[in-house]
Amino acid sequence: MTRRRPWARRTATVAVSAIALAALTVPAEAATTSTTTATAAVDYATWQTDCQTVMNQALPYLQQRIAATQPGEKQAIVFDIDNTTLETDFGFSWPQPANKPVLAVAKYAQEHGVSLFFVTARPGIIYLPTEYNLEHDGYDVDGLYVRGLLDLFKDVATYKTAQRADIESKGYTIIANIGNSATDLSGGHAEKTFKLPDYDGQLS
Repeated sequence: MTRRRPWARRTATVAVSAIALAALTVPAEAATTSTTTATAAVDYATWQTDCQTVMNQALPYLQQRIAATQPGEKQAIVFDIDNTTLETDFGFSWPQPANKPVLAVAKYAQEHGVSLFFVTARPGIIYLPTEYNLEHDGYDVDGLYVRGLLDLFKDVATYKTAQRADIESKGYTIIANIGNSATDLSGGHAEKTFKLPDYDGQLS
């Protein structure tokens, strides 16, 4: 996990890493599901409406929780990436577009001093294009956690829980954890969780 660096220093590396990203036709977290239904069955407009419904619950909570920030408290939100912050199964271009309802909530949080952390099952080889994609879409990336070689052999839920614990060890209070899979949200280390739709595993 590293903090963001200026884009200009990474342009060449991002261009090379983007090839690896494009080669991954199935998002990394799809590997955790034994059976997958064709995502074509999921209607984009319905998905966006359902995401907005969840974020309509998240925003008032965050407004209240941010207003109650204690002196010296460092607040953070942890996000999943695929079909949470980015339109992975619907974004047919690169950089992939942001999931608009989630981006709106993220922008409110970052504008009010909350740090944004991203914990994904994506492999480390696509760290740079993933970071670039998030920043390109308007997310402040205070920390990005991707799976290293040894992490690939760990249970995804266990891996993600460990990353949230690491964020807390740096002095942050995780006021919300937002994802679209049970593996994104289980294991604690967050005051409140918000689950976006995955339609029984149709979205990674």
